[in-house]
Amino acid sequence: MSSTLGVPRPDQAVYMLRAAAGDAGRAYKQQLLDLLDIQAGQTALDVGCGPGTDLPALAECVGDSGTVIGVDRDPAMLARARERTNDLHRVELREGDVHALPIDPGTVDRAKIDRVLMHVTEPADALTQLHHATRPGARVGLAEPDWDTLIVDSDDLEASRAFTRYTTTKAVRHATIGRSLARLAEQAGFRIEAVLATTPVFRDFQEADHTLGLGRNTQKAINEGCIDRDRGHRWFAGLSQGSFYASFSLVSVICLR
Repeated sequence: MSSTLGVPRPDQAVYMLRAAAGDAGRAYKQQLLDLLDIQAGQTALDVGCGPGTDLPALAECVGDSGTVIGVDRDPAMLARARERTNDLHRVELREGDVHALPIDPGTVDRAKIDRVLMHVTEPADALTQLHHATRPGARVGLAEPDWDTLIVDSDDLEASRAFTRYTTTKAVRHATIGRSLARLAEQAGFRIEAVLATTPVFRDFQEADHTLGLGRNTQKAINEGCIDRDRGHRWFAGLSQGSFYASFSLVSVICLR
């Protein structure tokens, strides 16, 4: 089954929820949650919580005596998060930017930033903000892709490479943030406990098209002169024929305050 080239990106909340529900999304999110080692009674912070994908799991970890704070700058995202957590009284939602977190200094025991830093204006400043918000001994989990490692199998290897170059140089603001996470966290004052890399693998073309933006970004690359029109159309059409493979590296960093 094929997809259409250039279809606009789906509703952002729907996109995030679907990506998190896939096999790759569930696996790394559970790993990050386990490594955070959240205890009952603690205060856990989700920076860039989006539609509240991870808030119920965090709330289960902190228990009735703990608190979960979800921060996002988008009121529409917070409205979706509120719907998901309406019956979880220990979840607080706050509108705010990662560069000016609405959190009292030194009040957070556990925190996570998941696939947010690749989009923000200044990732280093966001991590400094997080350092101020956490208390000594706090544990923080960071997870970001490195889009330079994106590979898409095709007979036309150069077209696949051109698509990755477009993703890295045009489509994502900080496309290689994954490899820089540990360094930036150290510069912000954190101590690194673990650096892990996982490789989400996509064998289903439709799922990859949705998550990786194959069709919409191919069309953008054509429009911007980064990929020849006919070659781009042939490349994309060929991806849905027969066996499909795509993957990229996702870096997770666990650090201590």
